[in-house]
Amino acid sequence: MLVEKPLNIGALAKATDTKVETIRWYERVGLLPAPARTTGNYRIYDDVHLGRLSFIRRARNLGFSLDQIRALLDLAEDRDRSCDAVDVIAREHLGEVDRKIVDLQALRRELDSLIGQCRHGKVAECRIIDALAPST
Repeated sequence: MLVEKPLNIGALAKATDTKVETIRWYERVGLLPAPARTTGNYRIYDDVHLGRLSFIRRARNLGFSLDQIRALLDLAEDRDRSCDAVDVIAREHLGEVDRKIVDLQALRRELDSLIGQCRHGKVAECRIIDALAPST
């Protein structure tokens, strides 16, 4: 998406489905370069900001950490470099996703077991509440 005219922060937020506060935070932590300012000190964004924020949002949607995104952005700056380092980051992230899936599957089994013990009686006899309560 090419920007016909500079965007204010609200328009950039809408174009990338990002909260204004998140855009400001990305600027503070250095993921998004500081934009130019109008004479009234309002931020104005261009195609570079739009592209970079879209990249960040897509990477966040895929679950990459901010450190991983920062590394990917740095690597993306050197277009002639081998993509081996990018591959390493993506594979590490895939490993993290696989570990989370295993953890979530175990969590699901545990919850399913608790729900399966429900006798549909009174809360005082509820197996789920008993399992969640600290042991005395």
